Parts: sequence; structure tokens; C-alpha cells
Amino acid sequence: MILTIANQKGGVGKTTTVVNLGTALASIDKKVLILDVDPQYNSSLSFNRYNHELSIYKSLSGEKKLKDLIQETQIPNLKIISACEDLAAAEYELASDENRNFIIKEQLDQIKEEYDYIFIDTPPTLGLLTISALAASDEVLIPVQCEFFALEGLSKLVKTIDMIKENLNTNLKINGIVLTMYDKRNSLSALIEDEARKYFDTVVYKFNVPRNVKLSEAPSHGLPAIIYDLNCAGSQAYIGLAREFIERNK
Repeated sequence: MILTIANQKGGVGKTTTVVNLGTALASIDKKVLILDVDPQYNSSLSFNRYNHELSIYKSLSGEKKLKDLIQETQIPNLKIISACEDLAAAEYELASDENRNFIIKEQLDQIKEEYDYIFIDTPPTLGLLTISALAASDEVLIPVQCEFFALEGLSKLVKTIDMIKENLNTNLKINGIVLTMYDKRNSLSALIEDEARKYFDTVVYKFNVPRNVKLSEAPSHGLPAIIYDLNCAGSQAYIGLAREFIERNK
């Protein structure tokens, strides 16, 4: 399965979800590849695998083959193709390419059979890189921060996904919505959860990801939170999310 983690809003937990869900699945012997197409390369940093010469940009620009960019991580069964800041220019460089919306799909078609799950971490925009990732994917997972404007942004993203399904990828579907940065002490979090479950029903995952200091600290150590502190509330939430993810995708 190829799964894009997307939301046009930054700071909603896309990278945290990619890194920790991927790690949790790798820990139960699933073969996982993370493809980082965000010019901020936070997924790459979360495994301490930033490498300009092995960036996905090298493949998008035609300099190297995708299979030659795959790096091992400190997590058995989990590999990564890193991003770099040059990706910010990729959207302009590829703008005149008639095949631009399918460039990631063509790359992944060469290697997808080697993995159980390929997770694509996208930029906080609905630009070319995100659209190309969605065109390459079977499903999309949407992290939504529990804050006031979250559901408005979610509605716009769902409309974009519908447009991509209609024009570029008829098989694309929403895997689910993950509520992130949930604070039990804040009534707004409960309100956002109620509204999300009301309008999107079973699409919303049962496990909410709480606000958690360890989740924020882990990337600075080049580690997923599940490795940095297995017992923290954030790690336990992602382990529960991984169980639910597996159950949904049997």
C-alpha cells in the first residue's frame, strides 16, 4: 500500500504520524519505506538521515534512480528516501513537464512491490509535490490538529482529494483522519472531536494523539518517539493507532 499523509496546514503532526506509525509497523515485521517529499525534510531528520546527495530531488531531476537513494535507518524493516531543501525549486522546474502529476507514481512503480507500506510525507501545501504524491497513492491519511479552524481546512482538503480522484487517480480513497495534539483539559479538543466524528463518522480513528513533550523532543535526538520513550503518552497513542491501522487494512 502507498499512503500519503497530507494536510495543507503546517504543524498538524504529519511528520510525527509518518515517523511513529511507520516505526510501529516496522516493529511488527512489516517492510516500510518512508518517502520524504517535504522541502523542510523533517522526516529525514527524525531518523538522522538527511543526505543531500541521496535526496528524492536527485530522482525527480533525473540524476539518479530511485532505488539508489534508499537509506537504511536504525529501525529494522524501515528504510527512507530523504528530502532536501532543493525540493522547493522542484515545483518550478517540473511545471512545464506534461507528466508532472505522475512523476512520483512512475518512480514508486519501480520499487513498490518490495514493501508492505510506503508512506509519503508531504509539504504543508496543495502544490505539485502533494498532488503528485496523491496521484501515486492508494490512500490518504489526514492528521487534524484539535484547534478552531481545523475542520474548515479539512473540508477543503477533502474537496481537493475528490478532484484528484476524479481527474488523476480514480482509486484514491481516504484511509482515515487522525486527531492530533489532543488536550483532555481543553474543551475545544472535545468539541473538535465531536464535530469531526459527527461529519466524518467512522473515517476518524478511535485513537487520538495527545499533546506530548516527548513527541516534540524525539526528532532533536534523531529518533522516533516510540524509540526515544516507548512509555510516553504520545508513543502509546501511536502504538494504539498502528493496531487500529492494521485492523482497518486486513
